Amino acid sequence: MRKLVLETTAPFQGLPELVAYDEGLFEKEGLLIEWVDRDKGVEKKTDTAITSHKGVDPFASHGRLLEQGKADMYNACEWGNYCRVQDTGVGSRQLGRRGIVTYAAIIVRPDSPVYTAQQLAGRTVGVPFYFGTHYLALHLLEGFLPREMIKVVKAPNGSRFRFDSMMRGEIEATTLTEPYITLAEKKGCRTICSAFYHGTEVASDRVDAETYAAFNRAVRAAVARINANKKAYLHYFIDYHKAKDAEIGTLKPEDIREGRIVVCDPAPIPLDEMQRTYEWLKSWGMLEETASPLELVNLHVQNSAHSAAGYRA
Repeated sequence: MRKLVLETTAPFQGLPELVAYDEGLFEKEGLLIEWVDRDKGVEKKTDTAITSHKGVDPFASHGRLLEQGKADMYNACEWGNYCRVQDTGVGSRQLGRRGIVTYAAIIVRPDSPVYTAQQLAGRTVGVPFYFGTHYLALHLLEGFLPREMIKVVKAPNGSRFRFDSMMRGEIEATTLTEPYITLAEKKGCRTICSAFYHGTEVASDRVDAETYAAFNRAVRAAVARINANKKAYLHYFIDYHKAKDAEIGTLKPEDIREGRIVVCDPAPIPLDEMQRTYEWLKSWGMLEETASPLELVNLHVQNSAHSAAGYRA
């Protein structure tokens, strides 16, 4: 058995990995998975004085343990992972897209005067810088507002913390993922806009093509099981959080909308999308030290592993 140490992942970003782990699919591929807690000791507070990613540590949670040599691989949003592998101190690289396409939304309180995205002009939107919903908020809001009128501020990673900050009135709006979108809606909050986004796997040079292919075969098997009976896996979104969050324990699996849970076979990052993502991140003042997006992906491991795992373009 080959041991693979992964940073912990919540269902909204890693459901197929959790299913593959629980149902013995990794073991079937000869992988012994060990989890390490990426959020242990991470600060969870809002700071409305911080209005830019500049100076914020991209390894505040995702990638922190890999950079310390304590993990072999992690998954996170694709945008943030471009930035992390630019700044890596250990030569980490993206290896391809993960098996879940995450759904997220910008939410406001029930008493908020905001009803449309245009009305968020100049109002604070709490985002976790370098995490998926930070970038999603920029993408969504720039469809409605000039960039200079988008006011994102630093909020913690972890939807629970951002939700509480919003409900206390520290910020006007924030980004949430499931099951916190469902919880917010049950408490009367309004969804202003929403969308799906991809994530990728990032690995150290200890993960070779053979290991990553085995990992992806297990994930593909989990994706097939989830898609065959999605209702049977909605409980993950409750179970993962309820031990630490009693309010999530009041939800039922059927409260989660199945259409918000989208899983697909892990795949290579398409070159045209890679280039567009790179150019968009550049336009927001990121990836300033990277001349080509190809520098941020281990193309050999990505292509060899996905081909061996059964991916066909």
